Amino acid sequence: MDQKNVVLAVVLSIAILVGWNLYEQSQVKDLPPPQETAEGTATPAPASASNAQATTQPQVGGAATAVARDRKDVLVETPRVTIKAPKLSGSINLKGARVDDLTLSEYEVDLDHPDDKVVLLQPAGSQNPYFVNFNWWLDKGFTAPDNNTVWTADSDTLAPGKPVTLSWTNPQGVTFQQILGLDDDYMFSVKQRIVNNSGKPVQAAPYGLISRIGTPKVLGYYLLHEGMLGVFNDKLEEIKYKDLKDEPTAKNDTTGGWLGITDKYWLTALVPDQKSDVKTSFRATPRGDDFSYQADFLAPATTIAAGATQEMGSHFFAGAKKKSLLDQYAEEYQIPKFDLAIDFGYLYFLTKPIFYAIHWLHSFLGNFGLAIIVLTFGIKALLFPLANKSYRSMSKMKLLQPKMQEMKERYADDRQKLNQEMMQLYKKEKVNPLAGCLPIVFQIPIFFSLYKTLFVTIEMRHAPFFGWIHDLSAPDPLGVLTLFGTIDWSVPASLHILNIGIWPLIMGFTMWLQQRLNPSPADPVQAKVFMFMPIIFTFMLGRFPAGLVIYWATNNTLSIIQQWLIMKRMGVAIGGGKAEAS
Repeated sequence: MDQKNVVLAVVLSIAILVGWNLYEQSQVKDLPPPQETAEGTATPAPASASNAQATTQPQVGGAATAVARDRKDVLVETPRVTIKAPKLSGSINLKGARVDDLTLSEYEVDLDHPDDKVVLLQPAGSQNPYFVNFNWWLDKGFTAPDNNTVWTADSDTLAPGKPVTLSWTNPQGVTFQQILGLDDDYMFSVKQRIVNNSGKPVQAAPYGLISRIGTPKVLGYYLLHEGMLGVFNDKLEEIKYKDLKDEPTAKNDTTGGWLGITDKYWLTALVPDQKSDVKTSFRATPRGDDFSYQADFLAPATTIAAGATQEMGSHFFAGAKKKSLLDQYAEEYQIPKFDLAIDFGYLYFLTKPIFYAIHWLHSFLGNFGLAIIVLTFGIKALLFPLANKSYRSMSKMKLLQPKMQEMKERYADDRQKLNQEMMQLYKKEKVNPLAGCLPIVFQIPIFFSLYKTLFVTIEMRHAPFFGWIHDLSAPDPLGVLTLFGTIDWSVPASLHILNIGIWPLIMGFTMWLQQRLNPSPADPVQAKVFMFMPIIFTFMLGRFPAGLVIYWATNNTLSIIQQWLIMKRMGVAIGGGKAEAS
């Protein structure tokens, strides 16, 4: 009975760890951003315009069931404006005025292929199209640009500080212009301008959309949102792909805000004028055997007098979800809660401080692994009073082990009497068996929050430690089934759980050492359960991110030192009872 609370705490921790993930899934490779959208999407006509043109979205071109072609072949089929920036490369398709070719120059798909960069946006006609488009709804009787409209550009290159103006004039004499700009990171500026030389007033409503064809392959972890998201009237809304299939339209009226599509590390987001009232929607449309997805906003329709010009400004983000960068944009453009594109979860009050602490320590140490180790020292210092009290109580129990063993032998056939005598002994010696659970209980949310931080933040992606650890967000790559890298063998997925790396073994060994310092359970069955705990946890944590395992091993080591010092000060032997005088 004296150890039941400890067993309960251990079982609880196991349940939570298993519940986070089928950790075998953490073996899934980091995928390039899902590319899906494109051909056909629909934005409703503005409610204020009773005679606004069309209520169905223009088709992008190409049937949903068309065979995808090579991306390079598709890109040379239409005139384009080149995008050149420090962190982005790609092009703008002048047919339809779509940003549909974008590569993230700083990020490789995986460490084994450093020249293979992450492709974020794809043109229609290629595999999994994914693009951004801005346009207008017009009165009936006026011709609006569509997916087949070929625009002219005043420059062949878009670069930071070098905007490009796209222009097209319809048969009625209305000129449409899109002035596109780009900063040194991932934010595009868009000015949608209409010059009305038609000789009569025209009613128009500007809109922007992100389109993605095909349901992307997602990791499927409950602690990570992938799909549609946005902030409307200061409130975050998240919709998974599967949920949007069931309810194919989700609409919001909002002042400002933002909306888009998120992957684990990448984001495309529309940011309308923050003072403008806009209608937004998320859509899922059946296309052959799959779906296309769209996020869009529609500004109010206004009347542009003959000879007048109207302009609306907005932005769109397409790139990596770096926390500092999202914070910078949120402040610069007054974008509400833009950092919520990163899924810090319900424990954000822990995950965010942990992220900031690791990031701050990294600025001094230059290594995220060292930052995690130093953070472990900091957390240990914060929990020191609680842990100290717990370890003192456990040391007292260790000191009482000879008496407890004697009781077990005396009352071997009377379990009820044994429990009564044990409780009296605890009361007499002022020992609290529950005290040993407290460090475990407090470590669980910290452990989870660190796991979440390592899992969702791009700053940890491909972050190296020392030696063989090249990615702290991935499992230890050297496993026992490959003799720690000496055998070139691709381990089958069914055996990943057995392919334990060096750091998980270190963690398991430190856990076993720490267990040796704890008092043994009075119940033989419980004692056997505890004996196997280090082995169980070694296999459980073996496929978790290496950074998390390094944290746990460091925490165990500090706990061993702290507990050993307390036992030495109290004169407690490792095996229980009083230590012999030296």
